[in-house]
Amino acid sequence: MTAAPHYRRVLVKISGEALLGERSYGVDPAQVERIAADIVAVQKMGIELALVIGGGNIFRGIAGAAKGMDRTHADYMGMLATVINSLALQDALEQIGVQTRVQSAIGMDRICEPYIRRRAERHLEKGRVVIFAAGTGNPYFSTDTAAALRAAEIGADIILKATKVDGVYDCDPMLNPKAQRFERLRYIEVLQLGLRVMDSTAISLCMENNLPICIFDFNTPGNVLRVVRGEALGTRVEAG
Repeated sequence: MTAAPHYRRVLVKISGEALLGERSYGVDPAQVERIAADIVAVQKMGIELALVIGGGNIFRGIAGAAKGMDRTHADYMGMLATVINSLALQDALEQIGVQTRVQSAIGMDRICEPYIRRRAERHLEKGRVVIFAAGTGNPYFSTDTAAALRAAEIGADIILKATKVDGVYDCDPMLNPKAQRFERLRYIEVLQLGLRVMDSTAISLCMENNLPICIFDFNTPGNVLRVVRGEALGTRVEAG
């Protein structure tokens, strides 16, 4: 018997690096197809599903600024990278029959819709997957903050943050084999301990809106489905 989903509407935050696959730069079509298959499995359960994708596989604004670029200019370039990734995932989803809409915070009407909250909610109610692109449309704000903002605006039940590790640790598990994984954290603990879950703006926004976050390993196929079924994966960040 298939377990019932625990959530009605979720937002999945995917890093741009997740689209790399075996590549060092750009988009790996095979990896995008694998991600699309995971998304479809969740969508078929009747869950209303929105996505935010980073752009780090193409261009990261803060990295460009660190090398001497104007920060505002670099951040806009990073936003455009998220649009490329969003269109790639839209294509993969529609190739397998899932109706998808990309909504951009920066106007580019020939390739995607402008972000309009009520239109996004209507798409979700009709069973379409909505991909929010171009971050918040403003420099100095990360795609993590965009995910928190959009999740709050559309009334998502939870943010699922897909990462390359199976949760949040007290130190880098890649460097320290004795690193301890947290099963649950409070928002304030994330901020006080300086844990790299999301940036402080995103965490604060989730805390103010009592919006839980689940950080989990995205490299294992089927993990998104396991999380929405209520399986104890990764680390959960919430009020208490």
